[in-house]
Amino acid sequence: MMKRVIQTMGLLLGALLGQQMSAAQMSSGSPWMEAMLGSTSAAGGSLSAIVGACAGFLVATTVAAPLSRALNRGIDQLAGYPASELLSGLFGLIFGLALSSFLYPYVSDIPYVGQVLAAGTALALGYAGLNVGLRKKDDLAGWAQKRSRGEAPDKQGPRFEEHKILDTSVIIDGRIADICKTGFIEGTLVIPEFVLEELQHIADSSDLLKRNRGRRGLDILNKIQKELDVKVLIYEEANEEPGEVDSKLVKLAKAMQGKVVTNDFNLNKVCELQGVSVLNINDLANAVKPVVLPGEEIIVQVIKDGKEHGQGVAYLDDGTMIVVEGGRDFIGTTMEVLVTSVLQTSAGRMIFAKPKLLEKAL
Repeated sequence: MMKRVIQTMGLLLGALLGQQMSAAQMSSGSPWMEAMLGSTSAAGGSLSAIVGACAGFLVATTVAAPLSRALNRGIDQLAGYPASELLSGLFGLIFGLALSSFLYPYVSDIPYVGQVLAAGTALALGYAGLNVGLRKKDDLAGWAQKRSRGEAPDKQGPRFEEHKILDTSVIIDGRIADICKTGFIEGTLVIPEFVLEELQHIADSSDLLKRNRGRRGLDILNKIQKELDVKVLIYEEANEEPGEVDSKLVKLAKAMQGKVVTNDFNLNKVCELQGVSVLNINDLANAVKPVVLPGEEIIVQVIKDGKEHGQGVAYLDDGTMIVVEGGRDFIGTTMEVLVTSVLQTSAGRMIFAKPKLLEKAL
């Protein structure tokens, strides 16, 4: 089918070219054409068209086979490309050719080389537009999807993806996995290589407690990577410098413009002094604890002595310590207490209370 199309085009182009050449020779009054044709210009034009058609058909027949094979290969290759690439490439090609059309009147007027330069400009801009369109296919696809949903294009550009850099303490603690699972942590979790080395060192320790803590941290990392839908980046230093892990974390956070996620109180203070954003899991845990106000009544179990004389100590389900004035005599019993004050510190929250029985007695 393609071969017949090529032959037909060759026939038509040959006839048109022959007719145009005949018209040009007649207009110039060539004696050679008058001697050859010896008739009217119409008859000469018809004869030239027939001769041109035959010549065009022969040329087209000669090149039809290799040209059709080349075209079929090109069609097969184009069919293999995704529709998004084809559309973006076509959009870029049209843009490049449109730009060359604006430049054509100025370029073509250049003496001697104007037409050649105009053709070269069209080819260069078309090729450049095609490449730009292919490279910007993702942006064009996103823009088209937003337009189809009736959304306004994002005027602020691509969203910055923030890095959360984990330290050793928060990995061993394990609550970071539960927080990631709930979706409260956005961006990419960055695990520096020196933190992994410290975890491995702890896991290989001769001390049983340290060894269990290190292995727990490695298990938490494995869970985050395999089970949770979060991005994890293992950061490897190109030029590793000696120094403490905390100082390396601060430097890395500055370089990546990220936030340090930690449970270490001292590291928290160092980050604040260095102007590095920090996320403290303990602060988060304290923030989501139930609010207890002075005057409220709660039921607790006094389990041990307090530091001061006559005090007893109890705990809420979330681990908040309650100091019960005069609660020493009620150790081991469950009782109702009245909250007198709440002390909030960076280390946690403490609640001071007194037995309700004593309040009633007073």
